[in-house]
Parts: sequence; structure tokens; C-alpha cells
Amino acid sequence: MTIHIPNHVAVVMDGNGRWAKQRGLPRTAGHEAGEAALFDVVQGAIEFGVKELSAYAFSTENWRRSPDEVRFLMGFNRDVLKRRRDQMNEMGVRIRWVGRSKRLWSSVINELEEAEELTAKNKTLTLNMCVNYGGRAEIVDAAAELARDVKRGKVKADSITDKVFAKYLDSPKMSDVDLFLRSSGEQRTSNFLPWQSVYAELVFMDVLWPDVTRKTLWKAIEEYSQRDRRFGKA
Repeated sequence: MTIHIPNHVAVVMDGNGRWAKQRGLPRTAGHEAGEAALFDVVQGAIEFGVKELSAYAFSTENWRRSPDEVRFLMGFNRDVLKRRRDQMNEMGVRIRWVGRSKRLWSSVINELEEAEELTAKNKTLTLNMCVNYGGRAEIVDAAAELARDVKRGKVKADSITDKVFAKYLDSPKMSDVDLFLRSSGEQRTSNFLPWQSVYAELVFMDVLWPDVTRKTLWKAIEEYSQRDRRFGKA
């Protein structure tokens, strides 16, 4: 079987809480274990030739979790960036932050921006860290900014196309998602990259995120290779 490598893989890192519960551990232990899984998937993406990887690290809906878990996740995302950015840089990974700044801790924003600056020239793999990200929020924010530009006379309403609209998204240079991978057996996209994933191949795998490895990614790529991608054509 010929293996076709997707250019852009999006991952929903689900199942950390259930992984911890199965082991009688606090939910935070599942998030901590998930760090190694993400790093192994990044290494696998590089090994397999994937050029772009988007990780759903914290959604706009995650603010609904308990204050203690939100505080942990804020500090954890900040510390992961601090721990891993030098390794990522040495591996040629370019880190980009995708998401809203509203409500996000300033210390997290600082780490994200420093990681972006440090890795800006890297070309081996682009890692989109989606922190405080929501697909609907991204589209609403883009529409609002586009409306302001129409009002200012910078854009003519009749000239708006999908390409024009895409320029107002959080990361206009992000390529369309080819493979959308979600762990834990749940079969939904959970408001992750809806604009970019309209023609993505969806792969749902019954493995909790802390147990995910580059082998999991490869199995998803093998399944992706068997799909017939027609993009609306017969």
C-alpha cells in the first residue's frame, strides 16, 4: 500500500482525565502524562514528513472547568513551553500560537510569544499551539474585523471571497487540515479548526491521549492513506 503523508495534522488531545481516573490519580496527572505524548507525536511528525501539526492545548470552552483545573492548565501550558521550546528549536520546529488573548494569563502569553520569536526561522515542522482557541470564536473575531474594514472602506463587501475572509483568521498562513486525529474514542471535532478542516479526513482512535505515541500517529496516517479524497469532484 502506498502511504500518502498528510501535510497538516490536527490533534485533539482527549482522555487525560479518564487516563488518570483509571489509575486512581488526580486529573492533573493525566495532563502531565500527556506532555510526553505530544512531544513523541511531534518527533513522529518530523520523522514521517508531516509539515504542520496543530495541537488543541486549551479551548475557549475549557474555562468552564473547575477553577483549580483551569489554574493548573494555565501554569502547565506555560511551563511546558518553557521546558520544551529549546528542544523544539533544536529540532527545527517553528512554534505558532493560535487563539484569543482575552482571559489568558499574561505569563502564558509571554511564553507563547517568546517561543514564537525563538523559533520563527525554523522550517522542519510548524507546531500550532492552540491555546484559548475556539473555532466559532475565531470565525466571529474574523467576521467582526472584516466588518470593521468594510466600514473603513478598506474592503468592498462585494469583493469578499473565502480567500479574503481567511486573511482575518487567527493564523492566515495555516494550511488546510488533511488529517484530523482525535484520541479517546470520542467522535466529534469539538469546535477545533472548523474553517481549516472542511475537507479533512477524520480519524477517531480508541486510545487515551497519554498512551498516544508516534505509532498511533502512523496508524492514523495509514488509515488516511486509504481514503479517497475527491474535494467535491466525482
